Amino acid sequence: MQHSSDSSSYRLNPNLADNSVVCLMAPTASGKTALAYELYDTGRYELISVDSALIYRDMNIGTAKPTTEELARYPHHLVDIIDPTQSYSVAEFVNDVARLIDRCHENGKIPLLIGGTMMYYMALLDGLSPVPDSDDSVRARVEQWRQDESISVLYDYLGEVDAVSHQRLNATDTQRITRAIEVYLQTDIPISDWQRKPKQALAHNPNQNWHVLAVMPDRPWLHERIEQRLDIMWNEGLVAEVIRLLEQYPLTPNLPSMRCVGYRQVLEYLVHTNHPIFEQPHLDKALFYEAFGELDSSISNKSQQDKASQPLLESSSADSQTELLACQQMQNKALYATRQLAKRQYTWLRKVMQLPSTATPVAISPNSADDTNDSMNHTLEIKAFTTMAEARNYLL
Repeated sequence: MQHSSDSSSYRLNPNLADNSVVCLMAPTASGKTALAYELYDTGRYELISVDSALIYRDMNIGTAKPTTEELARYPHHLVDIIDPTQSYSVAEFVNDVARLIDRCHENGKIPLLIGGTMMYYMALLDGLSPVPDSDDSVRARVEQWRQDESISVLYDYLGEVDAVSHQRLNATDTQRITRAIEVYLQTDIPISDWQRKPKQALAHNPNQNWHVLAVMPDRPWLHERIEQRLDIMWNEGLVAEVIRLLEQYPLTPNLPSMRCVGYRQVLEYLVHTNHPIFEQPHLDKALFYEAFGELDSSISNKSQQDKASQPLLESSSADSQTELLACQQMQNKALYATRQLAKRQYTWLRKVMQLPSTATPVAISPNSADDTNDSMNHTLEIKAFTTMAEARNYLL
């Protein structure tokens, strides 16, 4: 396998084999979407989203989802497929992508996988352990147990039934602890045992030719792009979008949709400013206030000082100051969380670069008239770039 940024030796277009699958991987805010649109306009590609946030309906601003007009012109598979109250497992994603790749090839198109959810990509390229999906009734039972007795009780139980996972997981990692217990209760087998079983990946398919383009831009440039994107989100009304979601859906703070970067920080802001949205009868106010705790001390102390020094008629001014502080803290936390997301994405990309070749190229005889898949190269090839412009030059 070649891990190279030298585009002179091999270009995908126009010599890309009909059985190809192209992955365009890059951190958040790096410009993947613009290049995907340009590739779509060539007429050779269909777009498959690899983004764990774009799957949710009505979550548009905070996910930087393409507009309705853009989606009409540049259709994306796996966008707006579930409500924010629903869950979508990595296994479901892999199954959907397998089906879509086959459909794209049947349509004479090359699937272009575009997005920044690196865990999804690793599942496609390196494979998934055969851990079964959680049964809805078991999931509900474990969640009720957590609410009744706290995550620490579940963590202690995990130590009794799965010492390996207990040692590996942080005691506050609610999502993974509950998932491990769900698997054990459902199968009587620890999740750590399931995870040791052999993995199978879509990229190992001998009838497909996978090309992975990993773009890792300079950090300072990306941080500036992230800050600009967040400014756009605040100006477009991310806070109002979260309030509309709370009005429309019976959300809880532990839903995967509400753990998305940006949405999490807005929820915390709404709790800390005692927003009346949580009085809605379909929302469990206690869950939100439990999730985010008391006001941060910097806000709480400032609020108390202001109220102590202000006349009663000016108390609204102190409340306004508290809200401004909470708003600024929300924006700072969202910026930090997005930068941390990008950092994790770089880590995943480096893991991708270490993946081994999954097949030996099949030589094509220059005298052969056979143009079927039997004469195509069946490989997993990975290329690294530092800018999206380099990736574009490689593809076009």
